[in-house]
Amino acid sequence: MSELKLDQAQTIVAAALGHAHAAGMNPLAVCVLDSRGAPKALAAEDGSSLNRTDIAMGKAKGALALGMGSRSLFKRAKDQPFFIAAVTSTVGGALIPVPGGVLIRTGDGQVIGAVGVSGDTSDNDEACAVAGITAAGYVPDPGSD
Repeated sequence: MSELKLDQAQTIVAAALGHAHAAGMNPLAVCVLDSRGAPKALAAEDGSSLNRTDIAMGKAKGALALGMGSRSLFKRAKDQPFFIAAVTSTVGGALIPVPGGVLIRTGDGQVIGAVGVSGDTSDNDEACAVAGITAAGYVPDPGSD
């Protein structure tokens, strides 16, 4: 069984922020959780707004809680709002069902964590998470439309 290591989580954060800087995005918060949901790395850029880290963590926690990237949670929120509301309550309110929460998978499909990004548009947040995960040598799973 693979385990997400601290240096890999730090690579994800650095690459996600590098992607954002190259694209001229707003200041971000990036949260990397291991498969247990424990924080491995967390960064909030200078100028990021209040509670961005909480939102980033909610995107990552939601992806882990339901085993799907938050793009899929976004679709479920539109199609099954009562289900998403119930799950959000069950996980203590820590579920943000919009793009930007991306599962980290190994090459054989095992989930070893999740990344949540917040601060720009949801699509841009997701792109940063994908860039970070890819830079660390893993397979990003943002969910599907």
